[in-house]
Amino acid sequence: MFTGIVSDMGEVIAVEPRAQGLVRLKIASRFDPESIALGASIACSGICLTVVATGSAGGRGWFAVEAAAETLRVTSAGTWSHASRINLERSLKVGDELGGHFVSGHIDGIAEVVGRADVAEMADIRLRAPAALARFIAPKGSVALDGVSLTVNDVGGAEFSVLIIPHTLAVTTMGAARAGDRLNLEIDTMARYAARLLEFPPSAR
Repeated sequence: MFTGIVSDMGEVIAVEPRAQGLVRLKIASRFDPESIALGASIACSGICLTVVATGSAGGRGWFAVEAAAETLRVTSAGTWSHASRINLERSLKVGDELGGHFVSGHIDGIAEVVGRADVAEMADIRLRAPAALARFIAPKGSVALDGVSLTVNDVGGAEFSVLIIPHTLAVTTMGAARAGDRLNLEIDTMARYAARLLEFPPSAR
């Protein structure tokens, strides 16, 4: 479980294809590798991935994760290459501050950036969600984009917008987001269950 509050921007330093469509990704970060347990979960641009190795080289710490063929197909991980920058968040611990919203790290789809307007050091970014997910996105609701917890400003059909503050622009990959970019989208868990309850109300059981 995560909160959508990014704690580092990592850099992909190696992409190693393995058997059966599996890919091992080595990611450099500011995290102390000795503090990362094998088997730990780290959200990599919103994708919950399992740590399979850690180490350091050239004064930089790194950890490695493996992405299966399905993950590569339905998320942006399939496009990552050497020097790709990704948002990182370590999993939530009991007692940690919940600064964003509950994020599972299970990507629902890809949202495409359709426009960006920079205003007063902030960025108003408009995106298009997959049609099947649009109904889960509501004004003032929450979404996670590439692992960043954001509040929805407005919604029109399958399109919605988010306003990115200067701090978030500086410390996440959202600062580089441009029209045509494809971002990992996770809808709010509460919206998912609310929709499910409406589909199967108690009287239908």
